[in-house]
Amino acid sequence: MGAQRPPVDPDVDLSVPRQRAELRGGTASLLAAISVGGMVGALARYGLTVTFPHPPSGFPWATFAVNVSGCLLIGTLMVLITEVWAAHRLVRPFLGVGVLGGYTTFSTYAVEVQQAVAAGAARTGLLYLAGTLVAALAAVRLGVTLTRLATGVDRKRSA
Repeated sequence: MGAQRPPVDPDVDLSVPRQRAELRGGTASLLAAISVGGMVGALARYGLTVTFPHPPSGFPWATFAVNVSGCLLIGTLMVLITEVWAAHRLVRPFLGVGVLGGYTTFSTYAVEVQQAVAAGAARTGLLYLAGTLVAALAAVRLGVTLTRLATGVDRKRSA
């Protein structure tokens, strides 16, 4: 039996040299980048949800906006750091996993759906459930498309 290899990040394409480079280096700096980024993202989300509260039976616009805008930013970020720039190895963990992972909150989304249904607003809960899913997926695609247009990246040529 050979030496035990550390687990591989599932969103790293090992056939792309720039992404393989993410796996090199110390895990302490990686964890620190994710932690600090997560704190920044979570504080931004918390600020928005406190500023724009909603009753249990109402549509949770703050969480909806956070999740959709976070998905738009993820689409933008992924194009920038995989197709446009040669980013430092900690940029993706800091921004993608940390900041945007802490900013978006799909666990709160699930709880808010349950709260709306329990408060007798099943229609609102179901609209929120389906609307968030559709809007979040569309936002990722929009972020990717707009960023490629803005930077002049042609995915067909860069693939």
